[in-house]
Parts: sequence; C-alpha cells; structure tokens
Amino acid sequence: MKKIVVLGSSGSIGTQALDIACNLASDICIKGLAVDSNIEILKLQIKKFKPSAVSVNNFIESRNLEKWCVSNNIEVSVYSGPSGFERLVEMPDVDMVLVAIVGAAGLKSTIAAIKSKKDIAIANKETLVMAGSYIMGLAAEKGVSILPIDSEHSAIFQCCIREKKSQIKKIVLTASGGPFYKYDKEFSKITIEEALNHPTWKMGRKITVDSATLMNKGLEVIEASVLFGIPIEKIEIIMHPQSILHSMVEYIDGSVIAQLSNPDMKLPIQYALTYPERLPSNIKSLNFVDIGKLEFFKPDFNKFPCLKLSYYAAKKGFTMPSVMSAANEVAVEAFLNKEIKFTNIAEIVEKTMYAHTISKSLSLDSFIEADFWARHYARKLI
Repeated sequence: MKKIVVLGSSGSIGTQALDIACNLASDICIKGLAVDSNIEILKLQIKKFKPSAVSVNNFIESRNLEKWCVSNNIEVSVYSGPSGFERLVEMPDVDMVLVAIVGAAGLKSTIAAIKSKKDIAIANKETLVMAGSYIMGLAAEKGVSILPIDSEHSAIFQCCIREKKSQIKKIVLTASGGPFYKYDKEFSKITIEEALNHPTWKMGRKITVDSATLMNKGLEVIEASVLFGIPIEKIEIIMHPQSILHSMVEYIDGSVIAQLSNPDMKLPIQYALTYPERLPSNIKSLNFVDIGKLEFFKPDFNKFPCLKLSYYAAKKGFTMPSVMSAANEVAVEAFLNKEIKFTNIAEIVEKTMYAHTISKSLSLDSFIEADFWARHYARKLI
C-alpha cells in the first residue's frame, strides 16, 4: 500500500486524486491533506480518509479546524502556514507527495519532500519552470522520482520510459487550443467568463486562464525540457482540439509513439500514484469508430504571444523562466480581479521579462530572488 500526502486536496487535481484513492482503497492510503483555506471541504475529507495530519495555510482557518476536530472527537494533527505543509511532507511514514498547489507556493514543500526522500507526483508546473534545474538535481541526489501529472507530460513519460534519451528525435506536445484557437474577434474584449469556459477540461481558474492565453502550453514546453532533459529546440507544439492524443515522441529511426485516451485527468493522476503498476480504472475506453478522425493544426504564435515568450524564456534559461512564470501569475490574478484586459496579460509578462537582468547562478536563492523581483515589477505595471 502506497502512503500519500496530498497538497492542495480541495482543488481539482486534489479532489480527483482522492476519488482515485477511494476506488483503490487497498492500494492507496491517504496520510496527510493540505489546503489553503477551504476547511469545509477538508472536514469532509478528514472524516472520509482519516489522515494522520492535515495542514491549513490560513492561520485563522487552521485554528477553526482545530476547534472542530476537538468538538467532534477527531484525532488528527493540525498544522498551519507554509511551514505546516513542510511538516506534513516530512512525516516518516509517507511514500509519495502529490503537489497540486497552484503557482510558486509549492516550491518549498516540494523541496522539503525531496529532502525527506519522498517521491513526487507533480501537478505544479510553476515549480519546475521556476527552479527546474535545482529540483531535478536534488531529486537525483536523493534518489527520488518526479512523476508528472499533466496529461501531456504523463503521455511523454509513458512513451519514452523504456527508451534511451539519445534516441529521441523530438517531443510533440499537443494543445487543445483552449476556447480561443478559432476566435476571430478582438482579444482585448475577452471576458473572464469566456476565458474560463474551457471546451475540454475542468480545471482551476488560474490554469484555465493560462490555457486560454496558451501560456500553459508554453510552461509545459519548459517543464518537458526540464523533466526529460531534452533541448527546447527538440520540443514542438501542435494544436489538437479533441484532446485524445495527449502527446508523442518521435525517435531517430522515424518511429512515433503516442499515448491516447479520453480526456480525463484521473488517468494521469492514477498512473503517477500507482507507478510502476497499472491498475484498473473507471475511465471510459476509446471508441475509434465513434471518434472518426483526429485533427491537428499549427499553433499561431502571433495570435498567442505567450507561446513566443515561453520559448524565449526557455532559450535564455537561468532566471528568465522564473521571471516569466511569476509575472504571469501576477497578471492572471489581475485579470481575474478585473484590473486589466485579457491582452494585458502577455504585455505585462513581456515587459517584465525584458526588464530583467538574468542571473546565471543556479542556486535556489537566485530563483527565489528573481521570482520576488518579477512579482514586484509586474505589479507596478498594472
């Protein structure tokens, strides 16, 4: 039985992971749960999974949860604040930590888990974009596996797990295109509601906006380069609106291996949680006759400038990806708060990137400092 801590258990990935744990109760044990502030969902999860410990980032809500546990005679350790997340992942009887926290907030918890020699199932792409070289180096040093939960990176992992990296010609990342790949109106007039109306996936607000700008796909390019040690020049994006083929790998002999399934995030989540085993799931099987055909298009880099910025950041390397990711977080939050227009997201990210002086240090401190600088600079542009 694999013992797991879920960071971000009230979010989309976290709740789906817990559904999987219910279906595979004899194979997965939930030892710890963490949320930012949503203790109402956490209360239900505590009753259902009976974890050893939980953590709530919001201090006031953590105290409220403690009182609730006492009044209901529930024995569970309750931690609070960012340090609480770290205490949770450092528990000795844990095998794996699922990191499903949005943004750079998951960085310190991920590092703490790796240092405690816990395998990582990662749904937080910003951590790898911000400090990928440091994370992967630390994981190698500690003998820890980093297992991707993004459907695209899970697909790539499954396509190349038994192959030599030197035999890979290129990686092809597929993109659904979000709600606007065929949009022919003025992008500056796009509303929050339109940006959050993804045609295929049901996700959190930040990642859904990233999918609308295609910044999400740009972040995934950098993440793929970090995870699989493949140069950015060997990673290609193609549009695939059906989201059936999740990504593919072309090899030097001309063979192309792809992973296909119905668009359901529970598949890559379950694969990461149960790896190296494959276990039965409730995911609907593909019916190729009903599908009929699969469509593929070239992405429009002019229509979606965040793609250009991502490749630029990846080629510059060092602290530039961290700056891009941080500026994007600030800009997306501002858009969701109705402070800026949809088109301002890319503009703010671009201005922040071009104002940044790259640090060629690969220390964790340099990535954190770049992240802090970018947030401050981007905020001034709003």
